[in-house]
Amino acid sequence: MNFNRLLKTVFLTGLLILLSFSFFNVLIPTATSRLDMKPREIISPQKQRIQLVAVGDSLTQGVGDETNKGGFVPLLANSLETKFPVNPVEIENFGVSGNRSPQILKRVKSDEKLQKNLETADIITLTVGGNDLMRVIQNNILGLSVDTFKKPGEKYQKNLQELLDEIRTYNSKAPIYVLGIYNPFYIYFPEITEMQEIVNNWNRLTESVVDQEDQTYFVPINDLIYQGIFDTNDANVEEEVDASTLNDLRNNALYEEDKFHPNFNGYQLISMAFLEKITETSDDWLTEVERDE
Repeated sequence: MNFNRLLKTVFLTGLLILLSFSFFNVLIPTATSRLDMKPREIISPQKQRIQLVAVGDSLTQGVGDETNKGGFVPLLANSLETKFPVNPVEIENFGVSGNRSPQILKRVKSDEKLQKNLETADIITLTVGGNDLMRVIQNNILGLSVDTFKKPGEKYQKNLQELLDEIRTYNSKAPIYVLGIYNPFYIYFPEITEMQEIVNNWNRLTESVVDQEDQTYFVPINDLIYQGIFDTNDANVEEEVDASTLNDLRNNALYEEDKFHPNFNGYQLISMAFLEKITETSDDWLTEVERDE
């Protein structure tokens, strides 16, 4: 009798211990080995305020915008505010008409206001190269060939590389978006096919430098502007052009007064091109990713 009672007591005690162990094992999960722990990715809240710093030539300045609203820069800022949960997009415009790459570089090296704005920029746009190309054309107007642009192209690439490096000394994180150039003469002189080739080659020079840089992006624009904004009622620009019909032709993306700079329509196209590339790369400027150690 006593033996049965003892056996029963041992059994109940063992069962109680087993149940207690299982209960506490549920309440206190097993710790993960520190060797197996991986860095946890933390995505910070999206920025509410964005600073857009625009650097460059007449395209940044907005020359040709007949509305006098400032060209593509304010258009781009408004589009960013509409597309992303950021407000405001503060803009600083450092465009100077006629500047070639060495002149823009000189300003970045010497202009303290520009330097301070680069330091705090979230997005940087750069328009450069068009005046460099035009200088080569003007200096060789009677003997232009593709070979004419070889040495000037190499010099331009060197200037562009130094310009990007100088910008990076003030801001190593903000993405830089470099606009390509366009052929403003196509509508008026479509038979000069060499000009389209020259523009395309110059864009390739820019793109080859840009592609070597981190968080730096080439924004093509020639295909959007060189033929104007397509209208089925427009005359066929492939028809033969003579003096009597030249004044009737127009590229409706270019400023009518000089037939060279973009008009408001053209700057809308430039803004759209920038916006597309900036949207594709929004992780570079909209959020910041950190890792726990």
